Amino acid sequence: MEGYSKRQEKVSRLIQKEIANIFVKESLLFDNAMITVTVVRTSPDLSFCKVYLSIFSPGKDSNVIIEAIQKQKKNLRYALGKRVKNQLKQIPELAFFLDDSLDYIDNIDNLLH
Repeated sequence: MEGYSKRQEKVSRLIQKEIANIFVKESLLFDNAMITVTVVRTSPDLSFCKVYLSIFSPGKDSNVIIEAIQKQKKNLRYALGKRVKNQLKQIPELAFFLDDSLDYIDNIDNLLH
């Protein structure tokens, strides 16, 4: 990624992998939704991460699930901290966002056909 240091890239990849694993193990908390961590962007000082999620949940609104995840972000940060405590001195604050790029691509595909 342009403008990203090697350290930021490594931390972003680590956090992406570990949060994805947390969502797999804790999926019952979020109505059995299939949650994919698509992108993690880390601030230059490594204290803040934006986590973009793609959510598949038949019959449930993705925004409702994102709100539930936002309410659980302290618990998610704690679970992340237990997993990465040997790799990171400071566990970054987390903010979760809905990644709607797949919906955007699908919409463009529908317009073209």
